[in-house]
Amino acid sequence: MIAQLKGEVAEISGNSVVLMVGGVGYRVNVMPETIEEIRKSGNKVISLKTHLAVRETSLDLYGFLNADELEFFEMLISISGIGPKSGLAILSVADVSTLKTAVSSGDSSYLTKVSGIGRKSAGKIILELKDKLGAIDSKSDSALMRDEIETLEALQALGYSTREAREAMKKISKTATNSGERIKEALKILGKQE
Repeated sequence: MIAQLKGEVAEISGNSVVLMVGGVGYRVNVMPETIEEIRKSGNKVISLKTHLAVRETSLDLYGFLNADELEFFEMLISISGIGPKSGLAILSVADVSTLKTAVSSGDSSYLTKVSGIGRKSAGKIILELKDKLGAIDSKSDSALMRDEIETLEALQALGYSTREAREAMKKISKTATNSGERIKEALKILGKQE
């Protein structure tokens, strides 16, 4: 099993990178956020935690910058009907702590935004992961989840797509403590992109 790769980025193509490790190029499927981090850092040499998905017709590597992302990805793909591509798409929706809070509180809204994940599949993910994640349900996590949902809904009401809203929400600073501040900051971020 290939658990980790450290090498020079030879190519970035779509949602994958080619890492040169000991003269061998490994194509690793990653989240768009990972590609963005690689580009921002400017480092040619990176290290990725990896999961090797073995199928009859292919061997596919999936890479993550940290162990939390890999662990959550492996929990997701352990669920019947959730493949590696769906797992990667779910992780692209929000950060791991937000997804864990959503699952533990039974909020399927983050999961149903992923293409191919409907209410039934989202319910199955929540049911199967809730016990594995344990009780994360603290008051601060619940309040944060409410703020996230309110921010998302407000941005959508202003005409932004779910994807645009979520991308902006990922860039909101941790100092924004309530939904009003989060909405203002997200609007500034979205305004700079136009």
